[in-house]
Amino acid sequence: MGQPKKNSSSPAAQYFAEVLRVLRTKAGLSQNELGERMAYSGAAVSAVETCAKPATDEFIEAAEKALEAGGLVSAASRYLRLERYPAHFQGFVQLEQEALSVSSYCTQLIHGLLQTKEYAQAVLDCAFPPLEGDEVEQLVSARVERRALFDRKPVCVVNVILEEAALRRRIGGPEAMRGQYEFLIACAKRSNVVLQVMPMDTAGHAGLPGPMTVIETPEDTTLVYMEVEGQSTLVSRPDEVGILARRYAMIGRQALRPEESLSLIEQLAGEL
Repeated sequence: MGQPKKNSSSPAAQYFAEVLRVLRTKAGLSQNELGERMAYSGAAVSAVETCAKPATDEFIEAAEKALEAGGLVSAASRYLRLERYPAHFQGFVQLEQEALSVSSYCTQLIHGLLQTKEYAQAVLDCAFPPLEGDEVEQLVSARVERRALFDRKPVCVVNVILEEAALRRRIGGPEAMRGQYEFLIACAKRSNVVLQVMPMDTAGHAGLPGPMTVIETPEDTTLVYMEVEGQSTLVSRPDEVGILARRYAMIGRQALRPEESLSLIEQLAGEL
């Protein structure tokens, strides 16, 4: 006799599925009837209730309205959204979305907050071991959703220093990079975004040890996040944070000024 199949979905997804099932049953609705109210199929409702498919933000919003759940269903969206990210990154995303300021130095790729959908798709398509199609789509969607930080109240200040090499690496080909350059230019013109480039002809600088992100929390605490090969470290000790924050400040002084950086990105866009 075979062993029962183990549910590999997350605890949050399983809890949401159970809440949805209980509320639907309490309302006296079948899966097909709820689906009709939501403009979804009964099969789509079943897939979420059995954790065969994750609930999208659109599905959650439709279920909230159809069940008149008083916020009980929509409250799950924040937690389910977090689970679209790799496990080692989920804690950082929570900090990032609540931060007063986010200051990042990036070496190989354009910062996730500044990536277009096409660029992010191309990056994830290069993952090894390769990712499944659904997983890539989920990660791309999650990455794009992080942009809500730009328009959040209270305002978050975003500082990004990019290595010129990351800008010149044509991820996804010329068309994807053209769109990426245009998006970077638009971001750089935002009042709460400071974008700088570390030129390739600066042979030695303070950023050579590697990338980092300095986060200022609403509690006026400064933390430093570092990630390599899917492993992450969050530095909180004041003495260590102080060293890394000063290093970041030095990287910024050694990089091109914001107006010079914008000119370089415009130049690169014109070369495509």
